[in-house]
Amino acid sequence: MIAMNLYPNRKSNRLEEYDYASNGAYFITICTRDHRHLLSRVDGTEDAANVLLSEWGQVVDAAIREIPTHYENVTVDRYVVMPNHVHLLLRIGETNGRMVSAPTVVGSLKRFVSKSIGAPIWQKGFYDHVIRGEDDYLLTCRYIDENPQKWLLGKDEYA
Repeated sequence: MIAMNLYPNRKSNRLEEYDYASNGAYFITICTRDHRHLLSRVDGTEDAANVLLSEWGQVVDAAIREIPTHYENVTVDRYVVMPNHVHLLLRIGETNGRMVSAPTVVGSLKRFVSKSIGAPIWQKGFYDHVIRGEDDYLLTCRYIDENPQKWLLGKDEYA
């Protein structure tokens, strides 16, 4: 009997040879399974968009705010909980204890939220971008801040 690979080989979107536990800032995007609108609703005008969290979105929001209490060397500089995805700007700093990587933080967040909700809501994997300098950092902050307005205008790539 010939064994068949039922799952295609997935291309890693991680930088080869990069240590994701090293000090730095990381832009992370986590999407819901099938891009279902489970986490929030965006309303308002293009000048003043409001993100209204669903019950599950509130669980995600609370879990994100708790990240620094679980990882002493990780801060969440910015984030937004959109209807079908989450953007995070994580910063990993010096540590005196255990080393932690961006994928470890994201995996823990996804597991905690799914367990709290009682259902797996996330798609496999996540998107990450290693922030490379102050201009990149500021551009990422702006992208996160403006994401609700882009959603209202239909310009959000995950809409």
